Amino acid sequence: MVSDQDNGLASKHSTISPAIFYWGTPVVFITTENPDSTFNIAPMSSAWWLGNRCMLGLGAISQTTINLLRTKQCVLNLASDGMTDAVNALARTTGSKEILTAEPDEGYKYFKRMNGYEYVHDKFGHAGLTPVISDLVRPARIAECPAQMEAELVGVYEMMQDADTKGFIALEVKVLRTHVHQEIRMEGHKNRIDPDKWRPMIMSFQELYGLKGKKS
Repeated sequence: MVSDQDNGLASKHSTISPAIFYWGTPVVFITTENPDSTFNIAPMSSAWWLGNRCMLGLGAISQTTINLLRTKQCVLNLASDGMTDAVNALARTTGSKEILTAEPDEGYKYFKRMNGYEYVHDKFGHAGLTPVISDLVRPARIAECPAQMEAELVGVYEMMQDADTKGFIALEVKVLRTHVHQEIRMEGHKNRIDPDKWRPMIMSFQELYGLKGKKS
């Protein structure tokens, strides 16, 4: 039974159709290997973890997706809340040369061209980041990121099959090895992160935020 009190709470809500659904997720720099053996970096935030698996939501024809489908390898580098400059430096860049001549029927690449994205070959140099050799995969890790996960592709799922506009896919990757900065580790534990020391960067509705202190 719905009470008058419930109706009062409901009156605080409005029905809307949000332009985007970015409620707040961590920023991830995905590094992948380009066909010429250089490395691409893509900042993104459509990522979540379950066990040692991570689901990534990406444009179907982005350079990161193309690289990942070809090589089956990547590194998930988690940005701290002090890496705003690097995120902003890469936000409107692409590793795809095709953006320079993309036509309307090329979907996401044309969208990037029309929205001022810039082709950048050396993403590490452009953002002032330092590559570190990975142990198990070819793509480099990012030294400045406090957490880095070497991963391999294990599943690909097409999204929005019920919509006229497609172009997005979900990729499942398996974490093979995790590297973390010493300062975010929990004292007295071999394999734990101290949440009071780890400050991930959060992207919420296309704005960047850091976490505040513990609530309880």
